[in-house]
Amino acid sequence: MGMCGRYVMAKAIGDLVAEAEAEADANLELRQSWNVAPTTDVPIVLERIIDDAVHRQVHVAKWGLVPVWAKDSAVGVRAFNARSETVTEKPTFRSAVKARRCAVPAEGYYEWLAGDTPKAKKRPFYVHPADESLIFFAGLYEWWKDPSKGDGDPEQWLLSTTILTCPSPAADAKPPVLRQLHGLHDRLPIPLSKDAMAEWLDPKDKNAVDLVEMVRADAAEVASDWELREVDAAVGNVRNDGPELIEAHSGLF
Repeated sequence: MGMCGRYVMAKAIGDLVAEAEAEADANLELRQSWNVAPTTDVPIVLERIIDDAVHRQVHVAKWGLVPVWAKDSAVGVRAFNARSETVTEKPTFRSAVKARRCAVPAEGYYEWLAGDTPKAKKRPFYVHPADESLIFFAGLYEWWKDPSKGDGDPEQWLLSTTILTCPSPAADAKPPVLRQLHGLHDRLPIPLSKDAMAEWLDPKDKNAVDLVEMVRADAAEVASDWELREVDAAVGNVRNDGPELIEAHSGLF
């Protein structure tokens, strides 16, 4: 399983809007999911300037970024994560990181711990804030115009998103949860602190390299309030979706 390939977002829209300090379209529909997978619809938080005022909004986007130049939307299947080291240079992401930055809210995410031997089973863990608050991952969004759809077709424009990742915390990092994250996977989806989120979402054209560096530098501190819990291997099947997926499970039997 790739870095941040599955996560949980089951909170009600009202709770999300309140925690994100955002506004939402009254018609916005969010599907609760304890097993969000790439290419599904997910909420994102972004800021837009309307009548000279900044508005923070919640939208629904397809998870897997489709750049404006794509011939078809299938490229998004491979672009659900963006490596922060190369995001300002890669053609898929470099225009979005300058002006279309967002936050992707999650209650937690799943990561698979590789076994000691190639044949050993991978063990899934649920990573989440200890206080049950939302994580807001650093993300990007893009609008893609479907050439096969005519003007006026409500599905002519596709909104899509990706989650940025960075190297995991160091093996000797403190507190212990950071060392656990280091052992779990070599990559970390980048969480935003409240201050970093305000900077990241600001729709003004900013120096993308500096912004990416800022959120990378902040990631370990935000993650130091997380917990890891081993869960059932059922999460590996995207058809399984329910609150039982995040319940504690020991894979040692």
